[in-house]
Amino acid sequence: MKERRIYTLLGLLLLAAVGYLNWSSSGGGGGRGGVRIPIPWLQPKMGFVGRNGTRFIDLEDRSPVYVNGWNSYWLMSSDSSDRVAEMLRRGRAMGMSVCRTWAFSDGGPNALQIYPGHFDERIFQALDFVIYQARKHYVRLILCLVNNLGAFGGKSQYVRWAQASGINVSTSTDPFFSHPTIKGYYKDYVKAIISRKNTYSGIRYRDEPAIFAWELINEPRCEYNSSGPLLQAWIAEMASYVKSLDEKHLVTVGLEGFYGPARNDRLGANPGSWAASLGSDFIQNSAIENIDFASVHAYPDSWIPKASLEEKVEYLSSWVDSHVNDSEHVLKKPVLFSEVGSHLRVKKNGTYDRDILLKIVYDKVYESAKKGQAAAGALIWQLMVEGMQSYQDEFSLVASEHPSTYKLIAQQSCRLRNLHMKKENTSREVVQSCLEPPS
Repeated sequence: MKERRIYTLLGLLLLAAVGYLNWSSSGGGGGRGGVRIPIPWLQPKMGFVGRNGTRFIDLEDRSPVYVNGWNSYWLMSSDSSDRVAEMLRRGRAMGMSVCRTWAFSDGGPNALQIYPGHFDERIFQALDFVIYQARKHYVRLILCLVNNLGAFGGKSQYVRWAQASGINVSTSTDPFFSHPTIKGYYKDYVKAIISRKNTYSGIRYRDEPAIFAWELINEPRCEYNSSGPLLQAWIAEMASYVKSLDEKHLVTVGLEGFYGPARNDRLGANPGSWAASLGSDFIQNSAIENIDFASVHAYPDSWIPKASLEEKVEYLSSWVDSHVNDSEHVLKKPVLFSEVGSHLRVKKNGTYDRDILLKIVYDKVYESAKKGQAAAGALIWQLMVEGMQSYQDEFSLVASEHPSTYKLIAQQSCRLRNLHMKKENTSREVVQSCLEPPS
């Protein structure tokens, strides 16, 4: 009798698993509607990423992890689940393993957080789907938790919420980093995200290995340089808070990488004197104990728009070298160039300025990683699929429409992947595969 019950139970479980897999493969799992059977143990096997000194490592086998990835900030906001799945599929087909995207949309149309502590379940399920599909395609996500800019709400929306509740705060957005009520709004949001149970997989976000890291804020800046200490304290407080909720995932700030006014010996690496007046400081902000790795952005076309290509090349080389050296010798943490963007200007010989600038970052990351040093990877800004014009900016591209850039991305993925392969297993055929993009 007991054995019969066991067999019955196993049969039911098997039936559920088969039904789930059939539903998923037939397209039922590709949309956001329909019946769902969130079974955690049916999800693809994937380990968490941690760090050991200046390297990312796979926590299961302790092997080094090098990142070639991309940004697609729009995944949660897309009204097409097919385009989300297709973007993740294409990224993985180019050998990329990490995608950075927004896990916020505060106030306004189709907001995830309608007002503090209140969420649109439909949009939350869209984020569930992004994470579920990322794991399905063996892609890990860097999830950013708020915007410094006004797009998708940002810190200015938090300040407006406080003002609407009757709290006397200035019209500046700097109180976002210091006012107890506003900090409470942010903490409540972070807690809701981290503790969320995915409606597609049944896995809480804090237990999801397809999440590479939490990013506290996209490109933090202060309106007044005197608010710099407030930003520093905010980073320390929020990084500690995230770690108190989730010990499994990495945490980063989301910095652009500018050096503050106290770094007299490094101000020459900044793109201009303006960059030291924004309240952030790459070394001080990244050195905080609960920040696991440094983040840097690179936009020579925007930061030094009047410079020639040769001047941009020289600047970008110095910018990357400075941050790799500081991460290696001062911070002793990995550094990820988490946004690398350039315009799509075509030269007379058919090459792109973008390719020249992107290759500089890729080459320097590869040379550092080959030596086991701090440069851990780079993420291009940003990749799209057809039909997403409303989310495009001046740096966006559909990779398949730009073969030279596609090839460059695929080559970087291949040579980083080969870095941790045993030398005796790296055949000539494997090396050759890095010379051409995959079909």
